[in-house]
Amino acid sequence: MTDTTAPEATPEGAEAGQAGIRILAQFVRDFSFENPLAPDALRAGAAQPAIDMGVEMNARGRADGLFEVDLKLSARAEREGQAVFHVEVVYGGLFHIVGIAEEDLEPVLLIECPRFLFPYARRLISDVTAEGGFPPFLIDPIDFAGVYAARKAQAEGQQVGNA
Repeated sequence: MTDTTAPEATPEGAEAGQAGIRILAQFVRDFSFENPLAPDALRAGAAQPAIDMGVEMNARGRADGLFEVDLKLSARAEREGQAVFHVEVVYGGLFHIVGIAEEDLEPVLLIECPRFLFPYARRLISDVTAEGGFPPFLIDPIDFAGVYAARKAQAEGQQVGNA
């Protein structure tokens, strides 16, 4: 869900007519790691777990003219119907965006901004799975444009179905 309406206020230092994205802050909003079967799940020779991945992006405008963008990544590993590990991170960023047309703002917030945040959220997941006793879980690069297009098509399909 996004609230991409550009607020009225313009942050200090913004120059009219110049397009750009600036990251003012990055932060962990929420982080969770569960390793319910440790230490038994760490034994060598066990079958590879099935891993289910989740990706969500959210954005909202702020009264000060900035935008907050959250990237939520989750991974759940299961072996023989039992959870091996579950990790979830909501990694956020505060962005100053100028010179972007209103109709282009949502794709910038939900495609370009998550691209900036992804490497940091990926590293957190890799580090915590390694600290949990597993090989580092490295998430493959994500096609945020594809995820955005799929979610947009799904939302439009639901609107047509509800009309």
